[in-house]
Amino acid sequence: MKGKTRELAEVTPRRELSVLDDMDRMFENLLTRGWMRPFREMWPDWARLEEGMELHAPRLDVIDRDDEVLVRAELPGVKREDLAVEMTGGLLTIRGEKRHEEKVEKGEAVRTEIAYGAFKRTIALPTGLDQEQVKAEFHDGILEVHLPKLEKTERRQIEIS
Repeated sequence: MKGKTRELAEVTPRRELSVLDDMDRMFENLLTRGWMRPFREMWPDWARLEEGMELHAPRLDVIDRDDEVLVRAELPGVKREDLAVEMTGGLLTIRGEKRHEEKVEKGEAVRTEIAYGAFKRTIALPTGLDQEQVKAEFHDGILEVHLPKLEKTERRQIEIS
């Protein structure tokens, strides 16, 4: 059990999530595809507004390790060739598209939750990263971007007075 505790301590984020982070997440989840469905019968023209909306941004983990920052994105149903990772200054952008297979279904859809289309997520990164050595891997719907640090950082305990 002691080994597991040490492993968990290595992936703990350096800052607590703020109320603003929670609000960002709530708004991202609020306006997903399908949010206008109840209004389609009352205002049929409004349904066209929904067609141009981008997919919900992928969920991310950002892990600050001693020698690197790891960004892990959850991208189920996305193919490697439909992904792009860009780094500009201190910003990392993940963009892509989840394509919809055209399949004729018999009957009327009772519930549709699977979203298709383009997505984009940009996050700010800490300073001191080696932008020339960034590597990205994609396996089983999980994208991992490894951003090595220029200097190894060590955590230290700060006494509170």
